[in-house]
Amino acid sequence: MNSLDWTVLIGYFGVMVLIGLWSHRRVDSVSDFFTAGGKMPWWLSGISHHMSGYSAVMFTGYAGIAYTYGVTSFVTWSLPIAIGILIGAKLFAPRLNRLRSRLRVASPLEYLKNRYNLRTQQALAWSGVLLKIVDVGAKWAAIATLLSVFTGISLNQGILITGVITGVYCTVGGLWADALTELGQFVIQLFAGLAMLLAVMNELDGFSTLWTVWDEPRLQGHGEPTAGPFTVTFLLAYLFIKTFEYNGGMWNQAQRYMATATPREATRSARLSAFLWFFWPLVLFFPMWCAPLLVDPRKPDASDAYALMSAELLPHGLLGLVIVGFFSHTMAMCSSDANAIAAVFTRDIAPALSKKARGWNERAGLLAARWSTIAFLALSMAIATQVNSPAFKDIITVVIKWVAGLMGPIAIPFMLGMLRPFRRSGPTAALTSWAAGLLAFFFLNYELDGTARTDVALQYQVSVPLAISLVLYIVIGLIKPEDTPERDALIEKINGDGDGEGSRGGRTGGAVARAPRQRGARRAARGDRR
Repeated sequence: MNSLDWTVLIGYFGVMVLIGLWSHRRVDSVSDFFTAGGKMPWWLSGISHHMSGYSAVMFTGYAGIAYTYGVTSFVTWSLPIAIGILIGAKLFAPRLNRLRSRLRVASPLEYLKNRYNLRTQQALAWSGVLLKIVDVGAKWAAIATLLSVFTGISLNQGILITGVITGVYCTVGGLWADALTELGQFVIQLFAGLAMLLAVMNELDGFSTLWTVWDEPRLQGHGEPTAGPFTVTFLLAYLFIKTFEYNGGMWNQAQRYMATATPREATRSARLSAFLWFFWPLVLFFPMWCAPLLVDPRKPDASDAYALMSAELLPHGLLGLVIVGFFSHTMAMCSSDANAIAAVFTRDIAPALSKKARGWNERAGLLAARWSTIAFLALSMAIATQVNSPAFKDIITVVIKWVAGLMGPIAIPFMLGMLRPFRRSGPTAALTSWAAGLLAFFFLNYELDGTARTDVALQYQVSVPLAISLVLYIVIGLIKPEDTPERDALIEKINGDGDGEGSRGGRTGGAVARAPRQRGARRAARGDRR
């Protein structure tokens, strides 16, 4: 990097901070901070949903997979995410929006206290927070690794720089700042990704590189849709997992749907995000697929291949823009995660721990939201300094194995709890499925002494915990139904047609809410006759 690249990078950081400060004026309440007050346009929500879904791990861990195996990096990663989001566009997005518009909640997990009980809400909240601290820590480490390649600064210095800048804008501006900076980051990434694509094609065979490159001997097998450990079974397992994860299992993704004005706009937001997941990773991945013809990575997992290729092919200025593109993805995901975790802590965990927290006014609630955001970022940055330790092994292990394997058991009770077919599944089903899924993850991945297992295929390590949670959640609900008139009414309010509380859907929600009470009265009458 030279002075021009540094100017681009510092200018980017400055613009992100300014957007955060400008967004501060739009935040007057806890609802504004966590869900943008339900005023976010669907297109901004869709872009934000997409940008907050991946980070610099794309340019490190997945760049290594693309370098080694080729097209399978797209087929077994972004393609199943796109399909999963498309499935959730009608199944989950509108229901998540109704959590805010009808139940008046500001946290995705806030409804769980009434859907199940306080114990279930706290179990999901605490386990999700702890997992996200590790997940975001891996992403800080990923962007710091890239920064060290270009600038030579240490890993810890890179973590500190990116963490502090992100902390400023997402703390003062809340979800509005996250979404608006993600829009700017999307535009930057658009130019940076296209610049890298054109540079690679110019270095090889021009535009015809798109089809001639596959004949190169060094790229033999790179056109296969599945390869190495990323098999068809892994693909199906990943689709299964990501359908839950990217439709709300990652709480920051749920917030994007909650932030739109209506359920219909939440659906449009999801469809836009799905389209971007289908298309944009192809532009980003193609240079990585060509990388074996251009660079020799220094790291065994080839996670530095994209960074080395950028430094070799791009002129100064454009190199700075690509580096900014690396930052944009990581800062988008980390800031959105920080906001989601702050929502869960402020609205779900703190009131359960403190009587004083249950009585917070808007000013106190906003102050708690900002301080919890800072605390989460600080903890995740501390974890980032240890991400390459034996406990975590490496960045891609944390992201693929830990998040994919542990997110499912946390997401099952949260996501399926909104759907009518699972209304019989209550607190027993939720807690049992959650605990069993976490235990299954441990025994599939580690020996009793904590050493990693090597005799279980990756696809089973990440998918079996979710499958166990799903089966137990359904079966226990059938064996021990815990549906009550109150829980039925809550589910009907989430599922009723219409766009808002004052619309036809709101009146429908009220009508169907009375029906469960009537059914409950009939059950009681039958019991008396017996």
